[in-house]
Amino acid sequence: MPASPKPSLSAADTAHIDAQLAATDRLLDRNYPGDDGSRQPVHTVYVPADRFTPSFAADWGSQALATAAAHGGLERLGRLLGQDAELAGTVASRVQAKLESEPVEDLRLDFEDGFGDRGDDAEDAAAVAAAAAVATAVAAGSAPPFIGIRFKCFEAPTRARGLRTLDLFVSGLASSGELPAGLILTLPKVTTVAQVQAMDYAVSRLEEVHGLPAGRLRFEVQVETPQLILGPEGTSPVAQLPHAVPGRISGLHYGTYDYSASLQIPAEYQSMEHPVADFAKEVMQLAVAGTGIRLSDGSTNIIPVGDNVENAWQLHGRLVRRSLERGYYQGWDLHPAQLPSRFAATYAFYRQGLPAAAARLHNYVEQTEGGVMDEPATARALAAFVLRGVQCGAVGADEVQALAGVGLPRLTGLAHPRLAAKSAPLSSTSLSSTPQGANS
Repeated sequence: MPASPKPSLSAADTAHIDAQLAATDRLLDRNYPGDDGSRQPVHTVYVPADRFTPSFAADWGSQALATAAAHGGLERLGRLLGQDAELAGTVASRVQAKLESEPVEDLRLDFEDGFGDRGDDAEDAAAVAAAAAVATAVAAGSAPPFIGIRFKCFEAPTRARGLRTLDLFVSGLASSGELPAGLILTLPKVTTVAQVQAMDYAVSRLEEVHGLPAGRLRFEVQVETPQLILGPEGTSPVAQLPHAVPGRISGLHYGTYDYSASLQIPAEYQSMEHPVADFAKEVMQLAVAGTGIRLSDGSTNIIPVGDNVENAWQLHGRLVRRSLERGYYQGWDLHPAQLPSRFAATYAFYRQGLPAAAARLHNYVEQTEGGVMDEPATARALAAFVLRGVQCGAVGADEVQALAGVGLPRLTGLAHPRLAAKSAPLSSTSLSSTPQGANS
């Protein structure tokens, strides 16, 4: 019988390969850390900065519930969105609770298109007042889990104004005490990598001035210009952003109407589902895959008001579902009457997918045979899907425990194994029914 073969590569060979790949190892570790497992809001609400008050979220929740009641209730809304009677009833009760307790997950006080040019004195005063109002709301517990501002872009005509508003707002919050855990800053109308690098410099300086930890002030980039998708050299600047300022960008948000208008799409056909929108969003997905940067779809400007409430709900619900199915787990809402359709469509998405996802996850964890043989990558996707459902309130802790047989630490570890590897050993404890804490 022939002797068993011995390895031919020496320790020196392995060391040589390690040296060859050292730069790759550093790149993967620094630039592709993966998602951190924290909660991602399902939407971002935009409001002109001077309209924000500490009761804003509760007021929008009340208006959303009133609109639903005036049009047959939340269960009827579910049926309008194609849900069967059982699903519509379950979703309605959860949406009711959501609109009463946390109607707005992420709020952006807008100093850009929603505010306009009112002169420096007016905007200075509004920026200072916004910081004070946000600090008051956070202290009172009435602020959404995620909150921040969108300031004017870094193109030459508005650059100084945008920087000043950013400075006044952040400085105002810093002077009032600890920054909100869910603070988010939004840089709009980005066209070049250099503008993002300039933003990195600006927030780095603010961190230094206010004694904040390096990297504390992260920001979103709005993808609203075709130049960010395809640059003058034939490359994709958006793909360079995560690596130009590693760890600084928290999200990319697609801007439906600015982007469409830049490509000469007629106003009637500008939409989140236009082919030019799909192409841009697919490039964005490729650009941030593995980086931990989150994605958000844009908005629809068809608002549920007057005689158009039910048609607008159906359109909005379909677009929300479409985005979710394509891996865009967040979008924009512009009016309180869009909240019922946002949450109804989102909750139905997770509830309809839960039984199959949980069963496959249970089979994977227990190594039992089922109708599908899932690999680790698919198991991660299954766990991430279920985890998102829990975090947004669509799915109950008891349901996940019963169907999948895993607790929150194990579920998070399956969805984000690199995160789990850096943490303490996981145990199969019960899921919490409360949303996960905001992460800036």
